[in-house]
Amino acid sequence: MSAHAAVGPVSPQDARIAAKPPLRRFHQASWDEKLIFELGSPGERGILVPAVDPEITEAVGTDLIPAALRRRTPPALPEIGQQQVLRHYLRLSQETLGADLNVDVGQGTCTMKYSPKVNDRFVTDERIAGLHPRQDESTVQGVLAVLHRLEGLLAEISGMDRVSLQPGAGSAAIYANVAMIRGYFADRGEADTRDEIITTIFSHPSNAACAKTAGFKVITLHPDADGYPDIEALRAAVGPRTAALLITNPEDTGIYNPRIAEFVRIVHEAGGLAAYDQANANGILGITRAREAGFDLCHFNLHKTFSTPHACGGPAAGACGVTAALAPYLPRPTVEFDAERECYWLDEDRPHSVGKIRPHHGVVPNLVRAYAWIMSMGAEGLREVAETAVLNNNYLLHKVKQIRGVGVPYAAGRPRVEQVRYSWERLNADTGIHSEQLGVRAADFGTHYWTSHHPYVVPEPMTLEPTESYSMADLDEYAAILAEVAREAYEDPETVRTAPHRSTIHRVRPEALDDPAVWSPSWRAYRRKVLGAADAT
Repeated sequence: MSAHAAVGPVSPQDARIAAKPPLRRFHQASWDEKLIFELGSPGERGILVPAVDPEITEAVGTDLIPAALRRRTPPALPEIGQQQVLRHYLRLSQETLGADLNVDVGQGTCTMKYSPKVNDRFVTDERIAGLHPRQDESTVQGVLAVLHRLEGLLAEISGMDRVSLQPGAGSAAIYANVAMIRGYFADRGEADTRDEIITTIFSHPSNAACAKTAGFKVITLHPDADGYPDIEALRAAVGPRTAALLITNPEDTGIYNPRIAEFVRIVHEAGGLAAYDQANANGILGITRAREAGFDLCHFNLHKTFSTPHACGGPAAGACGVTAALAPYLPRPTVEFDAERECYWLDEDRPHSVGKIRPHHGVVPNLVRAYAWIMSMGAEGLREVAETAVLNNNYLLHKVKQIRGVGVPYAAGRPRVEQVRYSWERLNADTGIHSEQLGVRAADFGTHYWTSHHPYVVPEPMTLEPTESYSMADLDEYAAILAEVAREAYEDPETVRTAPHRSTIHRVRPEALDDPAVWSPSWRAYRRKVLGAADAT
């Protein structure tokens, strides 16, 4: 009897898992497209702007804009026809990768999930797109109702008492929380003494950055031997100067801290507050909440957990939640409901508020998308999101850790929550190839991955987060690409070292990223710094 016969027939599911999917033949488009300011010609037009209505000129006169506010010369805008505009942006779109094009599990800790396109129809509807933030609140009752209901949903999901949707991103929400912590202790006469904030090395760096920006001293805890935040180091760090603990859980390693409630209790016993960075909440929705762990504040990234688009880094949308004791410090205005008048209104009269974190009422299109996504999922659907994300992550973990040269630091043999920070340290020692080079080579197969925040605590890192959006076939394909790139590193390292070979561009000059003298945030700066135009001052 053969060894195969002894274990019985292979099931179709086992055969599918074991099968190596063929790698797709991919080549990125490369149009060598100029900047739009370099296209077109003087006098060319895409539209003909209509003349001012005669009734307006008769009533106001021809000088509609006071002379002091008018430009001396027309703005230097591109002069270009419609067809060329369409061609230009279609070409650029073919030179990109993104969540709607590829298996985008490599942007670990960014929770790249599918954003339902039906939600885009809501925000492009004139009843949303046509609104202006300075409209009288009586004319925007519909969108205020959406914001108020979304706040209520996020309060229920987190267990907090109140929520603000004003922050324009996760980092802005963290800063709002830090500002509220500062205001809380200022009102208690402890602003000068409670000047330390504690965080962990695998929490998002925005926690330390926002605390430092707000004037706090930052104490960073490193993991113990198993990869958990060191509770003894926390006990040694807390004291009468402790203002707060800012912590992500699960951290960016994908490891969930089972003693999180004890961490919060230790900080509370020292007189501090605890703020929960829930940017990694995708694997715990409907399973655990900030309230039950004892947190005073928390925040969500709506462009991650709640499916609104990342949109190439913006606009994002953040939300910060607080207990009743911190509610007076929320950014203003808050959206309130007057049950007697049956209307929504904006409360600006909040004397303890930290003020505005951004103008107006947050990134309303993404708030509408998040509201629609939560309502479509329901409570059971949100929990299923978390369970599927965890399942996908641990399936991919099983596949990836079989690849030659990959390591999984910390918590050996234990499952992870929604992401994993892997290490190519062994492959690097064997081949001299770095993690960044493997990620660049992956672009030749139509995908990529992100390494890690700096500093690299995990050597030669690779952070993957599958989310609930990807199928088994997607994850098999992604793992097969990583396996092929790793094989090349061992057998043909020069191919990896000189990658990419099938991408839009070969390499970005890294020195330019660190030299403000060549940064060109505008067309005028580009003409002066890159093209050397003398008239671009």
